Amino acid sequence: MSTDISTQRVLVSAGSNGIGKAIACAFQLAGAKVAICARGQEQLQAAQQEMQAMTGEPVLAYITDLSLAQDISKMMDDLLEKWGAIDVLVNNAGGPPPGNHDSISDEQWSTAFDLTLRSAVRLTNWVLPGMKDTGSGRIINLSSYSAKQPMDSMLLSNSLRLGALGWAKTLANEVGKHNILVNTICTGWTQTQRVDQLLEARALEQGLDARALADQLVTKIPLQRMARPEEIASVVLFLASPAASYITGAAIPVDGGCVQTI
Repeated sequence: MSTDISTQRVLVSAGSNGIGKAIACAFQLAGAKVAICARGQEQLQAAQQEMQAMTGEPVLAYITDLSLAQDISKMMDDLLEKWGAIDVLVNNAGGPPPGNHDSISDEQWSTAFDLTLRSAVRLTNWVLPGMKDTGSGRIINLSSYSAKQPMDSMLLSNSLRLGALGWAKTLANEVGKHNILVNTICTGWTQTQRVDQLLEARALEQGLDARALADQLVTKIPLQRMARPEEIASVVLFLASPAASYITGAAIPVDGGCVQTI
């Protein structure tokens, strides 16, 4: 079956670095029309220019704080006016900060909820009408293996990502009749700036060197290495393609074997 996605209109949230950027670049190279959003203007513009240089095709870029409803509305109003509809939505808002129960404030809970779960709900609300009108669509959510196997000092992520997984599965059941497929990728340790920051925080907490901690962590991964962002992107492209036309409601681990449950 074909894996051609060249006719698709794709929005990748948090697409200026890390896994999000790798996903956006992969769609761009595959010939899709791509839009990205992120909070930081400088990094967003750099990613936009890099992607456009790869193919010579335009990339839409929006400065957007995904925790704010008004920012999402402003972006989607403009994007839907330009494109009419979105064929593929990649919800990749990034993860909440590390912390334990006693260290997390009520405000941090609210912010993490808005960023990790509510942003996906809000973006999905914007794209669903167009997907229903066309009779097809793909919603692909980026999560973490912490949704299946809790991680130490990651209370916000452990809690909210599990909630997002339940939302995605329920949504898949509701919109399947419209040929809209909803799936989640549960990533493991990946070579990104966020992972570097998490390791530095954990190393500081434990009084260890961050590099030594990273080396120690890798020994617990069956594949004995972290993922490259491009390896996550390849799975996203598959789920967006016609070849994945009978996959929905799935939570797919791309973690090098980290999760030990069957």
